[in-house]
Amino acid sequence: MDPPSHLFYQTRQPRPFLDRAEGIYLWDTTGKRYLDGSSGAIISNLGHSNRAVLAKMKAQMDRATFGYRLHFRTEISERLADKLASLMPPGLDRIFFVSSGSEAVETAEKLARQFVWASGQENRWKIIARAPAYHGATLGALALTGGRKFAEPFAPLFQEMPHIPAPTCYLDRDSLSTEERGLRYAEMLRERIEEEGPETVLAFIMEPVGGASTGALVAPDSYYRRIREICDEYGVLLIYDEVMSGAGRTGRFLACEHWEAVPDLIIMSKGLGAGYAPLGAVAARTDLVGTVLDSGGFLHGFTSAGNPLSCAAGLAVIEEMEEHDIIGNAAVMGALLKKRLSALRERFPFIGDVRGKGLLLAFELVSDPESLTPLPKEWNAFTELVEIAYERGLILYARRTRGGTEGDHFLVCPPLIITAVQMEELLALLTESLEIFASRHGLPVFHDAAAG
Repeated sequence: MDPPSHLFYQTRQPRPFLDRAEGIYLWDTTGKRYLDGSSGAIISNLGHSNRAVLAKMKAQMDRATFGYRLHFRTEISERLADKLASLMPPGLDRIFFVSSGSEAVETAEKLARQFVWASGQENRWKIIARAPAYHGATLGALALTGGRKFAEPFAPLFQEMPHIPAPTCYLDRDSLSTEERGLRYAEMLRERIEEEGPETVLAFIMEPVGGASTGALVAPDSYYRRIREICDEYGVLLIYDEVMSGAGRTGRFLACEHWEAVPDLIIMSKGLGAGYAPLGAVAARTDLVGTVLDSGGFLHGFTSAGNPLSCAAGLAVIEEMEEHDIIGNAAVMGALLKKRLSALRERFPFIGDVRGKGLLLAFELVSDPESLTPLPKEWNAFTELVEIAYERGLILYARRTRGGTEGDHFLVCPPLIITAVQMEELLALLTESLEIFASRHGLPVFHDAAAG
């Protein structure tokens, strides 16, 4: 029996001790191997223990592991900023480093607010977000996330921001085309801006491909164009939260590249450091940053912002992705995985939807494949299937789809380095897990159907 621990996290969920990790696999101290089917929390884009990345981090460690940004500039942070700026849409070439996604969200919020303050638009303070969405765990990020599950106990501590519905078009039952549905959801932003008062609205924040809250939700193409048009019409800043979707996860370096959609600020983390070191970044328009700096400086900062060891990790991750075309592999393997997950619907009709881009993919379980009615929420399928898979050595990432209170989706997001052979192993473990789950609950399984 393990000795009592002084550590605490979110729950008392027991987990074994991690011994080592390499590639897409992790081993506990008993020798059991796990296939990382979720890249941790969709962070380990490059897999584990990449020797080239570790060597470059070691080289930086031998020089310096910390230099406070008010005392020194560091070559490695400048190099990473240059590289990131070259990968951003035109005009977004000013970079601010942080240590996490939540910090990056807070940075974007405060930068946007200080920009309008310095521009003589002090009345603009409301940031409209989507519901459901997830933008982080700090109070400023929770104000955007909203919802009972994450924010309700802390509501007295912050000013909750207004929301519009996320574009869950797959649930709609109407006569509209896919593109018309996208426009309808986008127009909800215009309606909310008018309702709040255009002179009070500062920004709109959205995940171009949904994360944990919506299970890799992708809007129709028409949505992205119209959102940009509406923001321009009202002088509202457009913020893309690419904490989960960025750094190659969707088969492009940024998810926004799929639509040639150019926001005013981009938020990144997770795959940027890829689990090798805490790292996040905000990319912003040059004129926006210039206005803030000209007004006396950006009233914001974190002690570890631009940490040289973290920046060395981030630059090494990008260089490794470019050298080995990891993003290209994500596109190819993502198309394969999405095809195979879609085929599993024939065998397991309680899989109601498969969605996402690249290797940011999810499937949702339902009671009825036609109406997409959720499974009974008391089943807690989102935790049960994860535990079944974990027992078999497959790690998945799951959340509740419908506002965090019911509905069950599962993110299948292995490291971007996964091979076709390893994909077959992942699918075999997933299929076995689904069969066990179905047997426990008396759900239909068509064994003569192709497993993909």
